[in-house]
Amino acid sequence: MIIKLGNFWYFFWLILSVGAIVGLYFGLKRTKERTQKIVLFSLLAFGFLLHFLKNFIPPYSVNETVKLRESWFVNICGANIGLFPFLYLIKSKRVKDYMFYIGVISGAIALLYPVEPMEKADKIGETLDTIRFYYHHWMVMGVPLLMVLLKHHTLSWKRVLWAPTGLLLLMPFIMLNQLLQSELGFIPLRDGDFLDVSYKNSSLIWGPDLPGIGSIFAPFCPKIFKTVPVGEFKGQEKYWPWLWMVFPVYVLITPIAFGISMIFDHKNFKADMKTYFGKIKGLFTKREK
Repeated sequence: MIIKLGNFWYFFWLILSVGAIVGLYFGLKRTKERTQKIVLFSLLAFGFLLHFLKNFIPPYSVNETVKLRESWFVNICGANIGLFPFLYLIKSKRVKDYMFYIGVISGAIALLYPVEPMEKADKIGETLDTIRFYYHHWMVMGVPLLMVLLKHHTLSWKRVLWAPTGLLLLMPFIMLNQLLQSELGFIPLRDGDFLDVSYKNSSLIWGPDLPGIGSIFAPFCPKIFKTVPVGEFKGQEKYWPWLWMVFPVYVLITPIAFGISMIFDHKNFKADMKTYFGKIKGLFTKREK
């Protein structure tokens, strides 16, 4: 199974992923809400279990170092795989907003640009892991989407800021996983420079992987968060872990989340804007009188 952008297998998995969401929607639409929730939770729970079961298939089963390293939740999708089953049980609208926006965005990006399967294109014996990859990333996108389509959760454009806020709250969880990995010996300790962005920089927490995808975020980082403020190296460029991403994440994720919210909540947005501008017009009318 060789996956490259635009080839048969690339579109096969995309079509299958979309078809699975459509099929589940129509299959569950006429069932009881309790049944729907059990099915959605089961999909998340299986994904959580699969995260550890992957240790029994290549490349994890044949490489102890890879097995120990990848059993942790060390990137955005991996952390979502670990947290979504538990977040799904929380009734908070803000938590559900995070699941929907970040799940849909991160899952869709992974399915449209499947880096892991493409890197395994010439490796034998890793077909099962390719299937695992697609299930996991379909899951983090598909379950939150079905959650909204089946009306278990209602989106509001007024809460779109919980998309970037939730993502930033997730990142310390990823950092903790990485720090524990190092301290417990699952991966080597950082040698010399603890903040070296070229080493185990999952999700760009330690700084942008220039000239990689971090190039999209780096221009929006304020200078203060990419400069050593005091000490021997004062004035030198050094991105502050996690803090450097705060402004870029709000700038880039918020409009994407807002655009998605308009698909589901455009009527309320239109009504709210009409009311808002009506109040402004009323204030000016009173002043003129």
